[in-house]
Amino acid sequence: MFEEGPVGADTGEQGELFPDASLPDDLVGYRGPAACQIAGITYRQLDYWARTDLVVPTVRGAHGSGSQRLYSFKDVLVLKVVKRLLDTGVSLQNIRVAVDHLRRHGVRDLARITLFSDGTTVYECTSPEEVVDLLQGGQGVFGIAVSGAIREITGTIHEFPAERADGIEMPHQSQDELTQRRKARNAG
Repeated sequence: MFEEGPVGADTGEQGELFPDASLPDDLVGYRGPAACQIAGITYRQLDYWARTDLVVPTVRGAHGSGSQRLYSFKDVLVLKVVKRLLDTGVSLQNIRVAVDHLRRHGVRDLARITLFSDGTTVYECTSPEEVVDLLQGGQGVFGIAVSGAIREITGTIHEFPAERADGIEMPHQSQDELTQRRKARNAG
């Protein structure tokens, strides 16, 4: 049921979500541990999903030992949706199909999507009529409103330190002790 819909541009999506410019551009992301906490997954899941190309960080990928991946808001949203689908028993193979489809949408498009699954197949519904049609067919068992996941993430993401991929320090960014030591060591 994954129908091709309008594809949103990836450029500037985070700016659209955060009109107060708290996340000014697509060079801003969240390190793995923060992405895990925001999405409610383990670091082991995050690492496995990145290595198997299920959900890869779009701000900055890992380049060897010790490098830090940076996940965009959209990446964290997809992580949360994957977690919810797994929790409801959808197979990883079917989740891959859903994630590939979600990647083609812009964040604004994602906010209008509700995912339904019968435990085997994942269906995308973008209108109340599609939801009714699916439920009348007896196929839908549970649904995930992507807009609800967006609201949850938006409510908590500001509690975590964001980082710029180009190394320019962000204003009012709280840094953990390890980050402060690295900066001090690199400066001296």
